Amino acid sequence: MNSQRPSQAIHPLSKSALIDDLWSPHVIAEMNDYQFKVRIEGDFVWHRHADTDEAFYVMDGELRIDFRDGAVTLQAGDLYVVPKGIKHKPYAAQEVRLMLIEPKGVKNTGDEGGELTAENNRWI
Repeated sequence: MNSQRPSQAIHPLSKSALIDDLWSPHVIAEMNDYQFKVRIEGDFVWHRHADTDEAFYVMDGELRIDFRDGAVTLQAGDLYVVPKGIKHKPYAAQEVRLMLIEPKGVKNTGDEGGELTAENNRWI
């Protein structure tokens, strides 16, 4: 990414409308070593990120994040940070558009891997 001033604002919800595939985060901006990623969510896998927190910002729809000891439900406009090392599973009964804020290189399936692991550093 270059260090020049961007020529226009980024509209995350419009960017997310360009994504057709579920569970596939696409980068829309970077800040220092962090990336802002948009994705469409359905039912995901249990996973954790041992070395980093993961921030979920719901732009449209409803997202439930399941934990081994309960769950948190997010509506449009809600932000929630999952602390590093906490096993969690995002779930949406219907399509939800969200933004993730996390360090560069974070694998979407954390330490679980598997068929839902998305290619990293995909820009849209």
